[in-house]
Amino acid sequence: MSKFEHKTVLLTEVVTRLEPNPKGRYLDGTVGGAGHAAAILEASSPTGQLFGCDQDGAAVQVANERLARFSGRFEIRQINFADIGTWLGPGEIDGAVLDLGVSSHQFDVPERGFSLRFAGPLDMRMDERAELTAAQLVNELPETDLANIFYRYGGETRSRAIAREVVNERRKGRITTTLQLAELVERVMGRRGRTHPATKVFQALRIAVNDELGRLEQGLHEVWKVLRPGGRLAVITFHSAEARMVKAFGREKALDYRVEGAEDRPEFRRPKEVELRWIERKAIQPTRAEVLENSRSRSAQLRVMEKL
Repeated sequence: MSKFEHKTVLLTEVVTRLEPNPKGRYLDGTVGGAGHAAAILEASSPTGQLFGCDQDGAAVQVANERLARFSGRFEIRQINFADIGTWLGPGEIDGAVLDLGVSSHQFDVPERGFSLRFAGPLDMRMDERAELTAAQLVNELPETDLANIFYRYGGETRSRAIAREVVNERRKGRITTTLQLAELVERVMGRRGRTHPATKVFQALRIAVNDELGRLEQGLHEVWKVLRPGGRLAVITFHSAEARMVKAFGREKALDYRVEGAEDRPEFRRPKEVELRWIERKAIQPTRAEVLENSRSRSAQLRVMEKL
């Protein structure tokens, strides 16, 4: 089996709320290590169907291997869930899950360039067929654009100082490795506490390279189209920008603008019908036991919505 280790987050919580059954057809739009996919196929035995996709070719290979015992009940493709409309038609799916986290495999393989813990190329592509890499952004973007990426996608308050140092450093030669960039950021920020000072910069570059927020915005609407009325969508987010986008999508579909007295104010009435109801109003978070077992689940938040 391929080396692709990934601990599935909020597994029980997702399956419980999707309520898989033997007559259902389900989508795992970020199949990763196939943890959610396997649990959905198990819960929908003996005849439930699963469609899985992932932009990472390694994930597709591993998912096919790990789901082999469910032969004839699943299909996996290498596409981004934002492109699901090229595969599935409207109303074909009874439930869907999107786990937006980066897989442990991507972090733990130095050659992928996601982690500042290892010496590796500044790559960060989830889909290795894509052209844009983190090295291109770091070495070619103007200083202002770099600072904007660090601040917008990473919440890095010293984004301008870091971008300035990047530009100064690349005048001496290209910045090509993860450790080069990590050490550069540490020179600017200093080192305090257990979290590496370059963590937010690496997160920001990864989001920019993979257009994660743009694809999420598009993908939520595309997955919603393939979901049948009565079907449920479960989304796991790991940082605030993703969470805000999922909440905004849900509020738009549910006409929930949180304005006191909105039902009596004409300016907040919309002509379209309500399309969505929240299964639970608050985000579902991992238990203390799960966080102790898998520290990467600490920031996970699950939101589940039903199509009306």
